[in-house]
Amino acid sequence: MSTIRTKDGTEIFYKDWGTGKTVVFSHGWPLDADAWDSQMLFLVQKGYRVIAHDRRGHGRSGQPAQGNDMDTYADDLAAVLDSLDVKDAMLVGHSTGGGEVARYIGRHGTGRLSKAVLIGAVPPLMLKTQANPGGLPKDVFDGIRAGVAGDRSQFYKDLAVPFFGYNRDNAKKSQGVIDTFWAQGMLGGILGQYACIREFSEVDYTEDLKKFDVPTLILHGDDDQIVPIDAAGRHSAKIVRNATLKVYPGGAHGMCVVEADKVNADLLEFVSS
Repeated sequence: MSTIRTKDGTEIFYKDWGTGKTVVFSHGWPLDADAWDSQMLFLVQKGYRVIAHDRRGHGRSGQPAQGNDMDTYADDLAAVLDSLDVKDAMLVGHSTGGGEVARYIGRHGTGRLSKAVLIGAVPPLMLKTQANPGGLPKDVFDGIRAGVAGDRSQFYKDLAVPFFGYNRDNAKKSQGVIDTFWAQGMLGGILGQYACIREFSEVDYTEDLKKFDVPTLILHGDDDQIVPIDAAGRHSAKIVRNATLKVYPGGAHGMCVVEADKVNADLLEFVSS
């Protein structure tokens, strides 16, 4: 396996395919780089270089007790990009990965980037506060913590259903997609995944979004049951300078899988523009 070692000794797994202009992907919780299979296969076949890593505590990367926080996740991403000497890249983040993209730009700038894409992403803030009345109550995230701690395996099987919108009328349910979601989740470590819940729910990415200075595309489904569009995508589009928001009518959180052809076409159009 291809890995880099971070300054605290954690091994980060990555895949690096193809040549040409580079597209880098950051995955959602509790998944790993394989969540981007559809996008990476499509773009590498179109002549692009595609890179994705497993976040620490997730997938095939190390499972340290320390560093399971967004600042470190962003620094790990920077270590991957620095190690591979990535330049002029389009950085794409889904869900929690969108928080990672935002924090990477907040901490490391856009010197290695040409564009950014946020898909169903958690910024600016998922938690409901006085300043963020459109967010979700803390009880929701406490419930996720309880589910992971109590029976992580069953929780991930149950979570996959609304994640991909399979609880909606006329949804074309795929047991294979559910099984893959579960398998990716269970490959990671419970400690890191449990700690990451705070990072996607209670961390405020507003100041990071203000530092975006590259063309940015925001894709979000208006039936996202995991990261509601009004608290996330629509809000982020108002903060990021010159961002383009594209709403997927009826789109679920797992749009990169259930609407892969549409997402792929949008990514190709944006990276080639």
